[in-house]
Amino acid sequence: MRVFLIAGEPSGDALGQSLMAGLKTLVPDVEFHGVGGPRMASEGLESRFPMDELSVMGIAEVLPKYFHLKRRIRECAEAVLALKPDMLITIDSPDFCLRVARLVKAASTIRTVHYVAPTVWAWRPGRAAKMAEVIDHVLALFPFEPPLMQAAGMDCDFVGHPIATQPRATEAEARAFREARGIGDAPLALLLPGSRRGEVTRIAPVLAETLIRMVEARPGLRAVLPAAAPVAELLREMVKGWTIAPILLDPAEGDAVKRAAFRAADVAIAASGTVSLELAAARTPMVITYRMNPLTYAIIRRMAITDTVTLVNLVADSRTVPEFLGPDCRPDLIVPAALNLLKDPRAQDAAMALTMERLGEGGEDPGLRAAKAVIARL
Repeated sequence: MRVFLIAGEPSGDALGQSLMAGLKTLVPDVEFHGVGGPRMASEGLESRFPMDELSVMGIAEVLPKYFHLKRRIRECAEAVLALKPDMLITIDSPDFCLRVARLVKAASTIRTVHYVAPTVWAWRPGRAAKMAEVIDHVLALFPFEPPLMQAAGMDCDFVGHPIATQPRATEAEARAFREARGIGDAPLALLLPGSRRGEVTRIAPVLAETLIRMVEARPGLRAVLPAAAPVAELLREMVKGWTIAPILLDPAEGDAVKRAAFRAADVAIAASGTVSLELAAARTPMVITYRMNPLTYAIIRRMAITDTVTLVNLVADSRTVPEFLGPDCRPDLIVPAALNLLKDPRAQDAAMALTMERLGEGGEDPGLRAAKAVIARL
């Protein structure tokens, strides 16, 4: 079996790694081709070009790279058509991936699978019908998504979210992390400005000012900032200019250290995204924020059909996680919400537990479930 995969950002790289491991378990002689990051490389993928070329989010952010991305879309489609794989599996990054799938479908009958359903429950519901023109099968992370995809004419299987079955740090590991970093029993804030250069450039300065104000309100408070690999060097340079420096975790320290930091933290202030599920898995109370190009925000705001973007709020059908987006991404709004969670850290416990239960906590590995679904429908 030959499979062509495309992932465009770190979260997709992680999904791809797990799916590839599942496919190798079921079909030992499977061949992998395509585009991915270091996690997919660890399972045997030799990426055609660096995955981070595709890690661009937002309308205004994409425009300067438009022609380069078009060339990469054409290059990927031509590679798929030349290889004639048993299937093309695109992972998230729909603006890029679905354009590749459209070119492939226009010139062949190669089966197309898309991993991660589009957020039609949040905005632009018409995307499902358009996607059905080029995608045969969808692998969904959330249990409420299959009916939406099936109604549009695609096969769809809920395979669970990988967060739900990933390893968790123990209380002993969290304590060891605190002792190793000289934190002791001090209140600890986790700062998570994102994994893309654009969002980090916009959000990290807000977190710097937020940290100053939190320390003023809670003297002795410490902060830790786990840097995602694509922006680690950028964050190292930015943090040098912060008035109060957080403990910067290099991605080379490994996932176990990052998990221990999540478990050790008393509150997290995080850029909107799947990191909210990582925090829920660690049972870390959170405040969600996001700042983007004003034009991008204005367009998305007009298209939104839900009152929250935070996955914990959506999966648990609650609104316990405060969020400050666009023009509300300001320290004077974020700080009171974070301080309230330090006073009442159990306010989000029920929502986080329900989220993990609904995403498949304690069940079969989602990558293996995804692999089984792909093969069963092939």
